Amino acid sequence: MATRNGQTYFVTSNTAERTPFFRHDRWVKLFIETMYGYQHKQFLLHAFVVMPDHFHLLITPQESLERSVQCIKGGFSFRAKKDLSWTGNIWVAGFTDHRIRDHEDFEIHQSYIARNPVKSGLTERPQDYPYSSATGLFHLDTFPQGLKPRLMAAQAGAAKAAPFQNKDAAPNNAVQERRE
Repeated sequence: MATRNGQTYFVTSNTAERTPFFRHDRWVKLFIETMYGYQHKQFLLHAFVVMPDHFHLLITPQESLERSVQCIKGGFSFRAKKDLSWTGNIWVAGFTDHRIRDHEDFEIHQSYIARNPVKSGLTERPQDYPYSSATGLFHLDTFPQGLKPRLMAAQAGAAKAAPFQNKDAAPNNAVQERRE
């Protein structure tokens, strides 16, 4: 499925006041159901994790990133008010994002998403956390074709993108500092 700009993004959004809404099974299942309702209509979904008070996604928007996140957050808020009788705020305004530059950057963020529940003490192995694409139980869109491994991009004459993270640093430090 072609996108307007073809860019892939790592997206994070927190709940209002970091309230752990997603500790409740009904809430997190409704969020995932809502997110999947917009898959292919608004974005391609490559990886996700729903933590108790925030979520992380790797998505390629069909239109704008803002519209894709608005559909997820706004769609969930609407459904939570309707299906769960919720009357308060659910989300902080806005979200943070990082444009994925290449294959290596994609893998760094995909790994961060998978390991976030382990790092937070919610599970011992990424594949055991039920609200993550790391379980292998969710339908995900394929790796974005525009994100070639750095070596392939260099051979094709493309400029090298600056790495998101120093390879010598502890895994995911740069992401952790920006996201949590």
